[in-house]
Amino acid sequence: MKVAATNKRARFEYFIEDTYEAGIVLEGSEVKSIRAGQISINDAFVNFRQGEAFINNMYIKHYANAANFKPNETRPRKLLLHKGEITKLSSVVKEKGKTVIPLKVYLNKNLVKAEIALAKGKHLYDKREAIKKRDIMRDARVSTARIKQA
Repeated sequence: MKVAATNKRARFEYFIEDTYEAGIVLEGSEVKSIRAGQISINDAFVNFRQGEAFINNMYIKHYANAANFKPNETRPRKLLLHKGEITKLSSVVKEKGKTVIPLKVYLNKNLVKAEIALAKGKHLYDKREAIKKRDIMRDARVSTARIKQA
């Protein structure tokens, strides 16, 4: 499994409640661009229309060696999920403060998959607490490294 892109800010900005694996419908040379790592999911989100799931704002750069076919770089791309998962996620998203975001895009046996997550937005005080915990852990690692050196 080769990870093509990750959304590092997602775990800082949101509480992750549940994760799902979904296939992505791609066109033309988009798979080659993903293999080359020319993808960004930092601003991407998932929305639901007419019983289908779509990932929006996922940037896939045009493949340089492609012919004349050049799809839109940030077009909505259909996600392949089971119908039960789509209905469950779309009903939960209607609640206030819940959303579905991509965590990572990876290649699994020559198929492009996305790990999406049902998430709830964090408040500012939650983010401050996460920063505080991260600083404490870093200080503890530094102090143990100094003790080992001495």
